[in-house]
Amino acid sequence: MNKLKVLAAVTSALCLAACGGSTRGPDGAVAPSGSEPAAGAPGTLDLVNTAGGVEGSYAAGEGRITFRSAAVGGDVDIQVTLNGLVLDALVRPADGVSTMDGFAAATGTDTQLVDQDRELLSGLYQALNAVSREALGDAGVYLRRAVGLWAQHPTTVDLRRLVMGDQGRGYTMLCSYAKCGGAWTGSCGTYNWYSYAKHDCNWGGTSVVNNQQIAQLGDHYSCSGDEWYWNNGWVCGEPDHWARPYVVGNCFGRCGGGCGGDTQYTLDATNHDGCVRNGHALASLYCDDQFTAASDDELFAPDCY
Repeated sequence: MNKLKVLAAVTSALCLAACGGSTRGPDGAVAPSGSEPAAGAPGTLDLVNTAGGVEGSYAAGEGRITFRSAAVGGDVDIQVTLNGLVLDALVRPADGVSTMDGFAAATGTDTQLVDQDRELLSGLYQALNAVSREALGDAGVYLRRAVGLWAQHPTTVDLRRLVMGDQGRGYTMLCSYAKCGGAWTGSCGTYNWYSYAKHDCNWGGTSVVNNQQIAQLGDHYSCSGDEWYWNNGWVCGEPDHWARPYVVGNCFGRCGGGCGGDTQYTLDATNHDGCVRNGHALASLYCDDQFTAASDDELFAPDCY
């Protein structure tokens, strides 16, 4: 068995912040003070390759997670434990089907994730993002995707659910929209503006212009856990229900939190980003439907590059 220890910087805030990118704005100006990614407390990932997959633990401060993921026939069996909770997933990649569950370790009763759970899971997700696909193997990649999903899981969505994915029906790929200036990453010489990231909420339905953003998808800028938006010049922050603002940064449209280890850009992930970055918190009730719609994208959509 191979053992790998990784030190990962863990952000304390729950957001879809990019881990990479530039702190210069889209117009080339240096980002304003305070727009650099915030440094967080370091976490330690202890990852062991097994005959069937991976297992190990992650620790950050007083928090600790143990995990395992193993290929069993055509399935991937995943279990993650933290804060007295057990999170389970049985993923069947060939069929695009996964059963997911969560319960109290001591009693087996139903439970939900809260902010401190999501924060710890977000740290594990970032640590797994620092490990190559080759080192993780297939079982490890599905572990990373499941952890990324749980790290964003709203308290108001049941942990026990069935996730089904089918390209063209369950998820729609937007790979070409993630390029600007002909490249997947880096500064944009020219923009490839996607139509609208849409959500519905207390402001109204998806047709309301205040619930829409015109976004450049892809790994092209970052600033302080937010994005750049146009307001007579590029500004680092988050417009709150403006009428179709132009936005770019922090891997808009990418499955998972920020610029993760996988490179899936999809329609549902774009709409989820458009909700949580438009005046709503990550675990907002108003973004539940976007989260559930994007779940199969994160688990099953292929990488764009």
